[in-house]
Amino acid sequence: MEYFLLFLEGIITFISPCILPLLPLYVSYFIGSNEKEKRGKYDAFTNSLGFVLGFTIIFTLLGTLAGTFGSFIKEENSIINFFCGLLVIIFGMNYIGIFKIPFLERSLKLNAQIKNLKFLSSILFGMIFAIGWTPCVGTFLGAALMLAVNAQDVTKGAIMLLIYSLGLGIPFVLCAILIDKVKETFDFIKRNYKIINTVSGIILIVIGISIMTGYLNKLLSFLTV
Repeated sequence: MEYFLLFLEGIITFISPCILPLLPLYVSYFIGSNEKEKRGKYDAFTNSLGFVLGFTIIFTLLGTLAGTFGSFIKEENSIINFFCGLLVIIFGMNYIGIFKIPFLERSLKLNAQIKNLKFLSSILFGMIFAIGWTPCVGTFLGAALMLAVNAQDVTKGAIMLLIYSLGLGIPFVLCAILIDKVKETFDFIKRNYKIINTVSGIILIVIGISIMTGYLNKLLSFLTV
């Protein structure tokens, strides 16, 4: 259940105002200048895979560092729980809009000169995305990292951010090859951003409270009953 929550956080990050409105621009980068339909779809698929691999590498490394930090000070378990939970609650309140943290609202402007991506350059593009877009996706990425710290295990921390990256990355790949067929779904999501953001923020606050009080495992056990 813990991994499912992380996967869900990745999906919510994908449909956030940071990423979804710019998806057609990403897809145009993935397709490049190839005008042939079959070749364009192939390029979109392979380049989107490279892009996802790029940001997955960075996010998984961050998860490894978070797990290392948690295991290094695991004797201070109650302190870790308190501060990790508090940060996740703050992320949730920011997402709902109770208050705004400028750092988490900052976005990165894409370089419009990027053209004709190949698989290897797409990996680099994904890494740049992971580093430059971190403040914008920071709400749910931060929550995922706090869960990794709370896990207090290096391997588990890496796996947790890998799962988060898959939640964010799989929709990228699917949409890169099905962009024309999912336009109506995107329009529906955009029309209901306020509801989605509120529900997402509440989920973060509940997770934060459960981490802070040390009841995260009990919450996860309850959800799997």
